[in-house]
Amino acid sequence: QVEVAESGGGSVQAGESLRLSCLVSGKTWTVGGMAWYRRASGKERELVARITRGGVPREYADSVKGRFKISRDNDKNRVDLQMDNLRPEDSAVYYCYAPASSLDHWGQGTQVPLPP
Repeated sequence: QVEVAESGGGSVQAGESLRLSCLVSGKTWTVGGMAWYRRASGKERELVARITRGGVPREYADSVKGRFKISRDNDKNRVDLQMDNLRPEDSAVYYCYAPASSLDHWGQGTQVPLPP
């Protein structure tokens, strides 16, 4: 069993920064590559960034390249998403994804609301 919990969301203004954290607990040794997704109001969930088990960033959404950075600390069972120069279109609920033992594990999400 793996549990996933996000934190760090909150209201910000365009141009500001925010750092999201994802903590994994339970059978953490079974967790592979991880990712951050987001779902904006009225839109489909989309991949924001993903990172390998070893901590190598593998993919960023075109819309966040150069502004967001994903990182991983396996000693702390944690994956962070540093978000800089936030834009109104980044407003969404952000979810951490942690696949483990052929099962998908998701957190409850953390909100990042920005004014339009």
